[in-house]
Amino acid sequence: MRTALLAASTAAIALAAPTFAQTTTTTTTTVVEETTAAPVVEIPGTVRTYVVEQAQPSVTLEGRLVRGEILPDTVEYYDIPEEPDYAYTVVNNQRVLVRPSTREIIEIYE
Repeated sequence: MRTALLAASTAAIALAAPTFAQTTTTTTTTVVEETTAAPVVEIPGTVRTYVVEQAQPSVTLEGRLVRGEILPDTVEYYDIPEEPDYAYTVVNNQRVLVRPSTREIIEIYE
């Protein structure tokens, strides 16, 4: 009788073992880095040449200039002849190419 009871117990444990098995779940996380830099814009060479050659007074702003940043309304910018999509200004003695519709910095020329 002991043998039959031992055999029955062993069989019950063997059949129940899969229900106690540990399951593994793998989670994959993708990290996307956000940047404040604006996408690179193809700027005509004539625009750069014009901006670099002009003499305008410099405005002083605190902090570092960054492409994609919006200039305050207090900063005056100047139109570029025959290029309505671009304007420029001089900030902290650096020439800055601006999108006039949004006042966004497109490029900074040192």
